[in-house]
Amino acid sequence: MATREELAVIKAARAGESRAQLALGRRYLNGGSGLPRSKGTAFYWLRRAAQQGVDDAWMIIGRNITYEQVKDLSPPREAAVWYEKAFEAGVPQAGLIFARLVLEHTGQFDSNAHARAIAALSLLASRDDHQAQWLLAQQMQRHGQPVVPGAASSAVEERLMQEAARAGIEQAQYALLDKAWQQDQGQTFARGAQPLVERLLERNGAALGQLEKDADAAGLVQLNRDEATLLLRYGQWLARAAQPDLPELMRLFELAALAGEVEARLELGLLCAKIDRQGQRVFMDQGLANFKKALHWLVLAGEGGCAPAWHALARIYSRSIYSQRNLQVAQQYLEKAAEAGLVEAQVELAHILWRNRRDDPLHDVKALYWWQQAAARADADARSALCAFQAAEDAQDWAVQARAQLTDKLRNSNPFLSARIELAAMFGLSKPEALLIDIKQADYGHCLVVDICAHHARSKRRLIAVHSEAQRAAINRVSRLFGDVDCGFSGPEGNYRQRQYRLRTAFPDAV
Repeated sequence: MATREELAVIKAARAGESRAQLALGRRYLNGGSGLPRSKGTAFYWLRRAAQQGVDDAWMIIGRNITYEQVKDLSPPREAAVWYEKAFEAGVPQAGLIFARLVLEHTGQFDSNAHARAIAALSLLASRDDHQAQWLLAQQMQRHGQPVVPGAASSAVEERLMQEAARAGIEQAQYALLDKAWQQDQGQTFARGAQPLVERLLERNGAALGQLEKDADAAGLVQLNRDEATLLLRYGQWLARAAQPDLPELMRLFELAALAGEVEARLELGLLCAKIDRQGQRVFMDQGLANFKKALHWLVLAGEGGCAPAWHALARIYSRSIYSQRNLQVAQQYLEKAAEAGLVEAQVELAHILWRNRRDDPLHDVKALYWWQQAAARADADARSALCAFQAAEDAQDWAVQARAQLTDKLRNSNPFLSARIELAAMFGLSKPEALLIDIKQADYGHCLVVDICAHHARSKRRLIAVHSEAQRAAINRVSRLFGDVDCGFSGPEGNYRQRQYRLRTAFPDAV
């Protein structure tokens, strides 16, 4: 309970007395004498005193209120002024907070403030302030400084990052390890990662032990995103060895997977199923596969956006050597992998659909679609398969000659026939195909299905891929023309004989 003296100070502070606000801020900062310790409340009163020009207020703020606290308590532009003053008055940590306020809220500051923040970091870095060195290195990365071996900017950035890492700044350590991994420096990565990994395993040892007894104890794992990624990558590096330690890999991947690392869930699922990413059996001499656990982690990985996880599930359900064989489920997972953009799955699904095209009238249409998707990603097999479906433009002499004879008068008097001729010339349709095709039913977006078998017994169903904007525009134009028209024999075009007669009459030289 506040004393009479403190109540008097509170009353004066509320009345706007700056010295009372300063005194009240100090008391809340330290607590005691009936007032609780509260940095939030302390900052409130110190801020009010600083707004009235009390120098001691911003000095106290600079010394005692951290960046994590002030960013939620005050607008960055206002707080930056006080921290800059405190830094200029000799409070080093205030310089770091000033720089972070400016550099992490650049839209609220001008170029001069940005330059002063960089200058403050540079000064602190030259005094071996390792946190400043790390922040300065981060700024060099964010502003597109070239990371080229031998370049001056790269050397400065590397030196700052290494000094911060050696001083124990974990963010800098993780940044160096990430760079080593991205540059495929496996040995360098492993040397730097090992002590950090051992520390993480020790910190989460109790959680791992509890998980063996209770699968619901996942909440005990304490890992952030960078730590989970480190465990994943260290496990992937260890897996490259000739004889990797399976239990160690499982432990690393499981911890990372429990922390939400999607790729770690994939790796853990593959290890539990004893297969690699190509579907080959691995670790066959180290016990049986645990498909129940494998399916659990692979599904989680797939739901997290990992396409290879769906593909792995498709392999597990499709092969007779696995106890989970179910071809229907396998195809469902293969479709998920293809929809997620995995080229290998797209090609595989296309081949399956094409082989089974007689089982469903749309299987060939779907197969062509997936070949097109894979070909768009430069897959050679898909591009080779698509060659059989390319439109043979101008391949039909009759259509080319008829199109050359089209005039405005003919287009106005025979709009449907003119449209069919243009379609035939562009897609290489025969005369029966051109006269009988129902464009509304034939258009599937990515292809035309030319199927006139019901009206022309000697014809064969075939697919023509739509691969250019001109082809798409032509189909759209013809579709709009036939939009409300019956394309059958009971429609305005009449039966097949009538259509043939109209063609011969309008284009006697072409046919």
